Amino acid sequence: MIGNAGGGKSRLSAAICAKHDLPNISIDHLQWQPGWVPTPSDQFAAAHHAALAQSRWLIDGYGPWASVVERLNASDTIIFVDFPLWRHYWWATKRQIKSVFVGRPDGPEGCPMLPITFKLYKMMWHVHQKSRPRLLNELQKHAQTSRIIHIRSPKELNAFKRNPV
Repeated sequence: MIGNAGGGKSRLSAAICAKHDLPNISIDHLQWQPGWVPTPSDQFAAAHHAALAQSRWLIDGYGPWASVVERLNASDTIIFVDFPLWRHYWWATKRQIKSVFVGRPDGPEGCPMLPITFKLYKMMWHVHQKSRPRLLNELQKHAQTSRIIHIRSPKELNAFKRNPV
């Protein structure tokens, strides 16, 4: 499961994992320690490789580009949540505001959302401008070997969430 922040990936991941009894692995949980301290790269790589070594998994998120390529190479199904950038910003903003009142239960432990809002927006711009084109190119390479589900609208997201096949 991959896509820009604020696209509903975590909720969709939870629905898929519940239906198919899959371990739900969040890149954010592997990548960040409390206080938004980056996990050392060797520890991240070890945790990422351990996740990929499982017989079945769903990994949600981007992370370092090398880890994206590793996941794509190991995936039989790739779900790309790909909305217009404005929608990602809108949904991420709603999530950031909501986190002030209720936290973010699916976020990394000890990592409050509000203080990183402007870093998040900057990262979202980078993902859309730089990582998304690279990802689209990479997905073309996997079109013959992996099932690719490209979700482009909230309607498609909700339909897939109701019936994740």
